[in-house]
Amino acid sequence: MTETFEDYCWKDIIDEETLKIYGAYQRPLKIGPKPAILMIDVYQASYDGGQQPVLDVIKDHPSSCGERAWAMVEPGKQLLRAARAAGLPIIYSTGDARSRAERGRPTNRVNMTQSDNAYEILPELAPQADDLIIYKQRASCFYGTPLMSHLITLGVQSLIIGGGTTSGCLRAGVQDAKANGFHITLVEECCYDRTPINHKVNLFDMHHKYADVMKLKDVLKYLKEIQQY
Repeated sequence: MTETFEDYCWKDIIDEETLKIYGAYQRPLKIGPKPAILMIDVYQASYDGGQQPVLDVIKDHPSSCGERAWAMVEPGKQLLRAARAAGLPIIYSTGDARSRAERGRPTNRVNMTQSDNAYEILPELAPQADDLIIYKQRASCFYGTPLMSHLITLGVQSLIIGGGTTSGCLRAGVQDAKANGFHITLVEECCYDRTPINHKVNLFDMHHKYADVMKLKDVLKYLKEIQQY
């Protein structure tokens, strides 16, 4: 029987030997003190072409994650609504398309979407007036940006994170957040990647090394509870 600590999307691909090897990482899961929401790279290029299979959508939109990105939109909306109701700071990251900044690509991808609105936040997950947007030129939203300064100013001690891609910019941000001393909660239903294998393996790995992966329902329950105070 799968234990609660491993009861996530990766349970159909992670073998018993691996679970035993990683058994030492098992611990109680939690959301840390003074949290903020960090939505990593939920920008238009990931959603271009709509809810199509990735193999179909990348023919015209090579940066899109198709239906796998769209699967997190409704959970992401729920997370953002609950966070706003609880008064949590909400921060977005996106690519920096200003001036000549795009010359420094965050990854080695050759075929990428080049549209005027590629780095605009998806309207369904759009920031509100009081939300913060971090513009980045590298994979991590911490590298070369004022994110750390804003988090200190806001008194944030932990982060609840969603976005994509799980194996790319999201992972880079999680590792830097951990390195800077933040407790990290990843909301399983609010993360996405192009392929299931990349998504599952990286989520498994971060769960054991850098972050607590939690179900959306448990995060929403927490946010509702703190809203009462």
